[in-house]
This record gives sequence, structure tokens and C-alpha cells, in this order.
Amino acid sequence: MMAVMSGFFHKAFKSRGSKYKAADILRWLWRAWRGNRLQACLNAVIGLSSVVVSLAQVTAVRHAIDVASGAARGNLYWAVAVMGLLILCDFLLNISSTWVQNLLGIRAQNRMQQRMLDRILRSRWHGKEHFHSGDVLNRLEFDVANVVDFLTQTIPNTLSVFAMFVGAFCYLFAMDAVLALITVAILPVFIGLSKVYVNRMRKLTKDVRAEDSRVQSALQETIQHRMLIKTLESEATMVNRLERTQGVLRHKVVKRTVFSVFSNTVLNVGFALGYLVAFLWAAVRMSANSLSFGGMTAFLQLVNRIQSPARSLTRLVPAFVSVFTAAERLMELEESPLDEPGEPVALESPCGIRLEHVGYAYEDGQDVLRDLSFDFKPGTCTAVLGETGAGKTTLIRVILGLVVPKAGKAEIYSSRASHVHLSQLTRCNLAYVPQGNTLLSGTVRDNLRLGKLSATDDEMKDALRLSCAGFLLDSPDGLDTVCGEQGGGLSEGQAQRIAIARALLRDCPVLLLDEATSALDPDTERQLLGNILSDKKRTVIFITHRLAVKDFCDQTLTIEKA
Repeated sequence: MMAVMSGFFHKAFKSRGSKYKAADILRWLWRAWRGNRLQACLNAVIGLSSVVVSLAQVTAVRHAIDVASGAARGNLYWAVAVMGLLILCDFLLNISSTWVQNLLGIRAQNRMQQRMLDRILRSRWHGKEHFHSGDVLNRLEFDVANVVDFLTQTIPNTLSVFAMFVGAFCYLFAMDAVLALITVAILPVFIGLSKVYVNRMRKLTKDVRAEDSRVQSALQETIQHRMLIKTLESEATMVNRLERTQGVLRHKVVKRTVFSVFSNTVLNVGFALGYLVAFLWAAVRMSANSLSFGGMTAFLQLVNRIQSPARSLTRLVPAFVSVFTAAERLMELEESPLDEPGEPVALESPCGIRLEHVGYAYEDGQDVLRDLSFDFKPGTCTAVLGETGAGKTTLIRVILGLVVPKAGKAEIYSSRASHVHLSQLTRCNLAYVPQGNTLLSGTVRDNLRLGKLSATDDEMKDALRLSCAGFLLDSPDGLDTVCGEQGGGLSEGQAQRIAIARALLRDCPVLLLDEATSALDPDTERQLLGNILSDKKRTVIFITHRLAVKDFCDQTLTIEKA
């Protein structure tokens, strides 16, 4: 039976619109299951134990009724006591199942989310994101939960369903072979209809999940930019945008619900007819005195236990459909190749960076950098100028090893080491301060430790003074000052100085500043630049639009549009 069902699902899940073969999805699910074996095995043991207890209850009820009616010998009180003991066992198994699902389930979900997030963070940078951040969050939350539930609950439950079916069928077959065969005669029809159901339901489920991600993205964008929306007085516009997106989602959900209700109705009618046939057959036998009242009760209980797995399969099929869709969406997040493996290549200060005929173009074919050559000499400060769109940010990504030049070569070097190609392995030599507010929610101490996890309070205070952020040291909370999302509670200039202090804590040979002082007043900017450039062992690369910064720099690189 398991082999037949496995082949059935393999054929049924071959969707024309799918990017992946069913075999690839099954292999991915198998790898994911290996980290959740404990919970899956516990659920399987509990499920099989429940099957044994359930079939034992049928025997106990039959015996108690036959004893009460005089059709069998025995002590009625002992028979009822056995029934009570089995009910207690069933109660304890339900408690155990709940405990396993709730306590171990959240742990398994957390583990998979951590693994997926680690995979995303270690994947190679493409320059342009393929997925909206709201879509990624939707996948990490809902699709991960779907996969974990499937691996730890649905699969063990499926095993229990088949065990219940086989056990109840054998029990019923021993009592009445004809009735047993009549009861299972509906299964081939069920399997044939389910194949059609799976193909349609998988497409509908995929459409619903895609629209749900769009709703999540719209919500996230609206919340993230709520200040801008308020100043533009566009509240109604954004709400209407969300309503339109939700309207499409509702339409997809209604289509899936209508199809599901219709399919379940057809199947339930078939099950009801089967139960009526079984009831009639048992009633005829009892009227002919060939079956006791207890035997008839056992008959009907066993028929229900045979039909119940089939009914469960109607609920399992959507689960299989849903998990295949969820697995596909998570597999898409893993499509990006990982960064080059290897040990970090740390160079001694001072370091320089040399570009030779560097060219780069994004996937759309647009050239951003073309035949760029320059030497950021060790211990110097270089101002990188250029109009918007000239490629300054792309240059930063090349230096950070986030993207690989399409032409030419980019290297880092020192007086004591040969030239090394820039990659993620050389990133340990670089400290980077992006433009804008890049602080995370938490305390100032939490943000600073992203630069150096082992930093002491004294080191953090020295870095803050160097970055002209000493105002924090005079505040009541000091390093424990709380920052909201994106540095909420601090001004743009304050957040920039803390971000610079974070980069200084890394104590790397090369410091990259991307418009890192744009929110500072001229006096503070001059003081900060003077502090940073006092250490001649550090090579500073300053991306800026402010010509005043040139006065502090040893050389200037002007990038022209390609």
C-alpha cells in the first residue's frame, strides 16, 4: 500500500508550472527531515500506540456489550474496568502528543528558520535582490512552519493512518470477509479522484501563497515608510493599494475553498453510502441471529476505523500539496550559490587596494563600471567622487568582495604580502559604514558589538569618543541607551557617528565610508575626519558628494558614468 501511494504522489505532484521535479522536492524534504527525527519518531510511536489502543477499545466494547446481553460469559465490572483503562491510555497518549507537538515543534521550527537565514546570509550577493523582503519573511515564517509540521506531524500521522487501516481491515476481515472487501472497494475510486484533486489544488495553493506574500510585502513597505506616507498625505492611497492586493488574495482563497468544499462533499457522500451499506449488512446478519448485538457494534466501529483513514487522506492530500508548494518556495531561497569557501586572508596594516581595468555590469546588461584603474595606496585617504549612477556604490561592493568584476582585476596588498584577489575571504581586512541609518533595534552596546563581539566597555567608549559620539557617555544610560528600529530615538547624525564607532571597533586596515558624514554639521565632520585620519596605518576610502571632504584626502578618484 505504501509503495502504491508513494508512486501515486510522485505522479500527482508533477505539476507543469513547477520549477522543480517531484524527486528534487522529495530529496530536499528528506534532507530537512534529518534534523527533526526525534519529534517525528516520537509522534510515530504515539500514533501507532493510539492505533493499538483504539483497536483494543473495539474488542473491549464488544466484549462488555456481549457480557451485558448474555451472549458471552464474563464479569461485567471487569469488562467496564478494561474499557476505562483503555480510555485512560488514550487520554495519556493525547496529552503526550500535545506535549511533543508544542514543545518540540517550536524548537524544530526555530532550527529550520535559523538554517534558512544562515543560508541566505552566506549566499553570494547579486547586487539586485530577487525577492522582496516581505516575501522572504513570509517564506521564513509560514512556509517553514508548513514544512516542519509536515515532517514532524503529517508523516507520522500518515503512518498511523495506514496502520489503522490495515489493523481495522484485518480485524473486520476475520469477522466478515465480504463486508471488509465491500468497505475497501471505494478506495480505488478515491485514489483516481485524488490525482485530479492534487493537480488542481497544488496550482490553487501556489497562487494563494504568492498573493499572500504580496500582501505581506505591501504591509511591510507601508509600515517601514509610514513617516513618508504621512508627509505626502497618501494614507488613503496606501490603504487602497493594500485593499486591492488583499482583494486578489481573497479571490484566490475563494476559488481554492470552493474547489475543496466540492471535492470533500463528493468524497463524504461516498463514505456515507459505504457506511449505510455496512450498517444494512450487519443488521441483516443480526436479524438472522448470525451476529450478536456486540458483534454489530464492533462491525460499525471497525467500518468507521477503516473509513476514518480514508477520510484522513482527504485531509492529508491538501497537506502534501501545501508542503510541496512551501518546499518549492524555500528551495528558491537557496538557489543563490554560496560565497567561496575558505579561511579568511588577513593582511597586516597598512594595506592598499589596486584596481586594474575593472569593469562590471549587472544582470540586465547595463554597464556600471568600465575600464577603471586606480591604486588606493596604503595609509592614504581617497575621496571618491561622481554623479549619481556613476558606479560609486558598485565600486564599494567590488572592494568588499560582494560582486566579482566582469573584467580586469581587483586586489588587496600590503608591504609584507603579495597581491590577493578581493573576495569574501579578504573582507576581514575591511570595515564598512554604509550611507543612511544602519543601527539595529537594541542598545548602543548591542550595535557596537556587531563590530567586535569581545569589545570591552572601555574600548567601546574610546571608539565613541573617536567618532565624536561622546554625547552618549554623558547620557543617563550611556552604552545601554536603547535604539529603536533603524536607530529610532536618535538623530540621523548621532546614528551615523555610532555606526562609524562600530566600524572603528573592527580595527581593520581599510575603512570604507559611504556618505557616512552626510548628516553631520561641518565642524563635527572636520573633527571626526581629523580623528580618523590621525592613524596613518589605516587606509580610508571616502565615497562622498561633499567637496569639503577633499581637503582631508591625499588623492581623489572621480568616476564618470559608463
